[in-house]
Amino acid sequence: MFTDLTHKWGMFVILGLISIILGALAWIDAVSVSLASAVFIGILLLIAGVFQCIHAFAVREWGAFLFSLLGGILYIIGGGMLIEEPAAGSIVITIFISACLVIGGTIRCVIATKMNGLPGWWVGLLSGLVSIMVGLGLYMMLPWSGLWLPGTLVAFELIVAGVSWVQTGLALRKGIPPATPVL
Repeated sequence: MFTDLTHKWGMFVILGLISIILGALAWIDAVSVSLASAVFIGILLLIAGVFQCIHAFAVREWGAFLFSLLGGILYIIGGGMLIEEPAAGSIVITIFISACLVIGGTIRCVIATKMNGLPGWWVGLLSGLVSIMVGLGLYMMLPWSGLWLPGTLVAFELIVAGVSWVQTGLALRKGIPPATPVL
């Protein structure tokens, strides 16, 4: 399976290096990337809303016409608002991320305390507490965190993905298949 790709190891390394460079550039100007991300999400919502409205009329006899049409209209309004006010949209995205971190961290804390008889249970508790603190910290730093967080997350993702592609390319160069993730 991997022998077919060993002669193309350089393509993986190049992809990884480009991803790392783009991630570094995104990190340098995380605010611009945050605003661009909000506009991009707004465009996607706008397109999805238009198609949902078209779908609502196309299957009008379905019985959920008004709900489907209302959903499409809300997508269009939300998308338009993100495009019109990307800074406010970035703040809303950050509030959502913050809430997810607090909720997810709380759930991990509860699970960890129920598993307190297992060795290392405290690692899950610590992980949950860190998530809660990060979520609350992001919320308390609003509106500023809303301007840099989405862009920073995009930059981080690009860099981590780039490192992974470089590792895969170098492993193929050595003729060693890359480690397969455990699912």
